[in-house]
Amino acid sequence: MARTMLEYYKMVLQKVSFDAVLFSKELKKAISKLLPYEIEDLRHWLLNFVTDKPELQESLIYIKA
Repeated sequence: MARTMLEYYKMVLQKVSFDAVLFSKELKKAISKLLPYEIEDLRHWLLNFVTDKPELQESLIYIKA
């Protein structure tokens, strides 16, 4: 089954979550490539993903409206 771009970017973000700068860079790239409804889904996923990762929470500025 083909993986959607949203799922691809979620996987990438999980893999680079060890580095806040790289995480922010990949998040900006994902936002530029995804469709608006996918960005909304990514935002919900991201809010849940960074709850226990304070070093990544500053990257939320890129996704909040």
